[in-house]
Amino acid sequence: MTWSGVFPAVTTKMDKDGKIDLPAFQFSIDRLIANGVSGVVVLPMLGENASLTRGEKEAVIRAAREAVGGRVPLLSGLAEITLDNACETARLMKSWGAEGFMVFPSLGYRSDADETVHWYGTIGRATDLPIMVYNNPIAYGVDVTPEILQRLASTPTIVCVKEETGDIRRITDMYNALGNRFQLFCGVDDLIVESLALGATGWVSGMTNAWPAECVELFNLCLANRYDEARPLYRLLTPAFHLDTDVKLVQYIKLAEHLVYGAPEWVRAPRLPLPDAERARVAAVIEAAKSSLAARIRPGAAGERP
Repeated sequence: MTWSGVFPAVTTKMDKDGKIDLPAFQFSIDRLIANGVSGVVVLPMLGENASLTRGEKEAVIRAAREAVGGRVPLLSGLAEITLDNACETARLMKSWGAEGFMVFPSLGYRSDADETVHWYGTIGRATDLPIMVYNNPIAYGVDVTPEILQRLASTPTIVCVKEETGDIRRITDMYNALGNRFQLFCGVDDLIVESLALGATGWVSGMTNAWPAECVELFNLCLANRYDEARPLYRLLTPAFHLDTDVKLVQYIKLAEHLVYGAPEWVRAPRLPLPDAERARVAAVIEAAKSSLAARIRPGAAGERP
């Protein structure tokens, strides 16, 4: 697996009653790949992982494997409460078709440093698939610091970190502490240009679900050090990228997909549909980005519905 490029955190499409819409989900994956993403992550937070049954997770991964068809790496979010369940689920997900994992901290407990090392180290020893550490202390209360990563460096299956602290200094701190031991992925849409400038190798992105061609273009411009060309596109998309950092990012990004290419916007409880005023406010941000992109978008972007 090549740990570089844009890896969208794919939303799990649902109908109005909360039933998973596998055809819409597979269409979205094909659209992402057709527009140049380097990998996909199913069952992330954006995929409402914690709201799905084990049977539904199996259906999602199997459907994703079919849609991907070996074209790009297929990662799955691994989000559990207990360590035994996490290790068992990792084994099952591999049998369903996952090729790697984005591993959450325990969903039920804010572990300290020793417990965090034990959690990730044990999962890393329980699988032979590669692992991306999902470091999002804002949402989950557990910060996988450079010091913790130094203690995990001897676990060969742990190869990547999704950095989502919101502190751009963390990229440099990790390189100073660990060199190139781990690949570093930006996990915050509105920090992607800054993260790539400091040496991040990839991007787990939310808004790529709506605008894959543009997000891949932005990533590639930065990778080629063409920042003068990247900045105008980044500034255009940043108001929409800010939606990726809100507690309702799932609803917001599903709404963006709906407005851009007609995907279903429905979510499952405890999440609820957006109230009218909030939906209108978010839709205005998305429509503004759509209008601005329309003036510059290259014709022939793949996978657009008429």
